[in-house]
Amino acid sequence: MPSFKDATAIVGIGQTPFARQLPESEKTLACRAILAALDDAGIAPSEVDAFASYTMEETDEVEVAKAIGAGDVTFFSKVGYGGGGSCATVGHLAAAIATGQASVGVAWRSRKRGSGPRPWTNTTVQLPTPAQWTRPFGLLRPADEIAMLARRHMHEYGTTRDHLFNVALACRNRANQNPAAMMYDRPLTRDMYMTSRWISEPLCLFDNCLETDGALACVVVSAERARDCRHRPVYVHSAAQGLPAQHHGMVNYWTDDPLSGPAWTAARHLWKQADFGPEDVDVAQIYDAFTALIPLSLEGYGFCGRGEGGAFTEGGALESGGRLPINTGGGGLSEAYVHGFNLINEGVKQLRGTSTAQVPDAATCLVTAGEGVPTSALLLRGDA
Repeated sequence: MPSFKDATAIVGIGQTPFARQLPESEKTLACRAILAALDDAGIAPSEVDAFASYTMEETDEVEVAKAIGAGDVTFFSKVGYGGGGSCATVGHLAAAIATGQASVGVAWRSRKRGSGPRPWTNTTVQLPTPAQWTRPFGLLRPADEIAMLARRHMHEYGTTRDHLFNVALACRNRANQNPAAMMYDRPLTRDMYMTSRWISEPLCLFDNCLETDGALACVVVSAERARDCRHRPVYVHSAAQGLPAQHHGMVNYWTDDPLSGPAWTAARHLWKQADFGPEDVDVAQIYDAFTALIPLSLEGYGFCGRGEGGAFTEGGALESGGRLPINTGGGGLSEAYVHGFNLINEGVKQLRGTSTAQVPDAATCLVTAGEGVPTSALLLRGDA
């Protein structure tokens, strides 16, 4: 099978400010993030010939290409499943560039989640899906569905709210170091966590991601081209998507084991293509729309055994200096929730050595998309 291992690199990243409400349109935010990423790379907009985004993205490549002044576009794609699509946008660009279909690719996500509508409130979209059998009976929101998986993990493996707090605290501590994070000046304590209101038991307020307006983008080029850009290249070492057999989004009802989610499928392909394994990952950016997704992902991507994801968080394991520092910009829980794209950009910062919570000598980074839905993941490698 042909491989695009290290054949491409992320050479530019950009983002807008993050806030609960921004005045600009999603198109304006998208263009600002893309232009910032191109400027970061030192590449003119007219050289862009590939785009990749999410199916849930309200902006489109036609309007964005015109607005930024792109040239002829020879590749464009959209990836499904909201948060599950983040890493796949980069993977699609890497494949296109490695096979000669394009030379300069841009991936982006622009969202007004803080000031805009929530997608699951549109019943005309929701009810024709299998959700017609669950929505009328109370599983209305992603939080309700992930709460069921969290409770199942607690029941089977002894995971506790303290384990979920460990996740929330690690993300908040990193956000407290990041001036761009929405929670930069808002520390979190155990008492605050334990006494906060329920969103959907056993998930409390601090187990849930932020509501954010904002946009992010990155630029992908060939490894050869990357050497001439402004920053050290961050190579796309491996990329994978995962849709397990008989999957049912968020709740995974129809499988023999609901706790073996899409991460397990994506991970098998991701590691199969890689020159290193989980034990060699210096820092991880793990999709955190909910704290409970972290233990599931730790298990799925092979950092610990089945059922050990909760216990893995103990002893500061996820903090700076721990055995696997995670979400070093604050993640979706405490930096911003833009369907996980900030995790990609933070992974690039770590391997450039420019993160606000820099892991010393970080050379490898795992970035994951949303567990619970058809997902994707990236292994990024720094320039030796």
